[in-house]
Amino acid sequence: MALLFDPLPIRSITLPNRIAVSPMCQYSSQNGFANDWHLVHLGSRAVGGAGLVFTEATAVTPEGRISPEDLGIWSDDHVDFLSRIVQFLKSQGSVPGIQLAHAGRKGSTQRPWDGVGAAPPEKGGWAPVAPSAVAYSESYAMPRALSKEEIRGIVAAFTQAARRALHAGFSVVELHAAHGYLLHEFFSPLSNERTDEYGGSFENRTRLAREVVSAIRKVWPAHLPLFIRISATDWKEGGWNLDQSVELARQIAPLGVDLVDCSSAGLVHDQKIVTGPGFQVPFAERIRHDAGVMTGAVGLIETKEQVAEILARNQADLVFMAREFLRDPYWPLRAARESKQTVSWPVQYLRAAPPESPARKPFGV
Repeated sequence: MALLFDPLPIRSITLPNRIAVSPMCQYSSQNGFANDWHLVHLGSRAVGGAGLVFTEATAVTPEGRISPEDLGIWSDDHVDFLSRIVQFLKSQGSVPGIQLAHAGRKGSTQRPWDGVGAAPPEKGGWAPVAPSAVAYSESYAMPRALSKEEIRGIVAAFTQAARRALHAGFSVVELHAAHGYLLHEFFSPLSNERTDEYGGSFENRTRLAREVVSAIRKVWPAHLPLFIRISATDWKEGGWNLDQSVELARQIAPLGVDLVDCSSAGLVHDQKIVTGPGFQVPFAERIRHDAGVMTGAVGLIETKEQVAEILARNQADLVFMAREFLRDPYWPLRAARESKQTVSWPVQYLRAAPPESPARKPFGV
């Protein structure tokens, strides 16, 4: 169990443990602005001892949101409240991370509790964009194919978002290239029907991701980590697969990507997924081994025993957790106490900590 709480150095940043809060959409923003909900949601996981805490998918343009209620960083005005969140995360010893995203053809959708499919204009919906004019499903809006000039604009939007993330104080940036959103849509032949330099061959379909990585690395400091989340497979014949994911990892690591966060699926509505506890861990293991890059494992990972096994078997360097953090924001503190590992506790919570637990400094000190 000690492996869970081993530090992980990446460039100049050292994560205090191997437990990361995975990006989770909250659908609670107005005009892209973070608010008290995001402060409490993310702050609680930092209080709970997570080594790395990521924001939800944060849109680099207004039309890059998944829903009208998604978080954004397309404006300088978004920075102030994000900075407040970053300050609190750091005060609790967690490393603050932001996931930069563009939803592509899966944009302009309703919040899950409001319905399924496209958000109508009267509820803030818009016309989404994509590599090609191919809709995700019948209930989603038909996207408009991006021009090459607009693609250059997408690269610029990611770059400016990274600048703002740096200004807000984030220590890690993760590019969202998974779950059927824009960068993933370019990867897969199932959604990319282009015949120009952004479609057809593997090199062309992955060109935008390489351009975004290279552009961000020009503004994101060399001493700070850059991650990318990918869907390692589309779970459909003829789509993006694990072999292509390995090759992508080989190509983008020299461009400055430090860790590949290995998820899967989300591109097509008729995917055939074989799920189970830790079902995506083999993807992280294969990419780590074959591409020689650090990886993160995610997906139906819930127990400290699962995390310990993944780390002990060198299947991944970092474990991302989502649903279990929604059930228990203090999962790392509980796991440490149950496995008799010594970790720091917030000074305000010391009365509940094991006697040998060191104090974590209070906020603002």
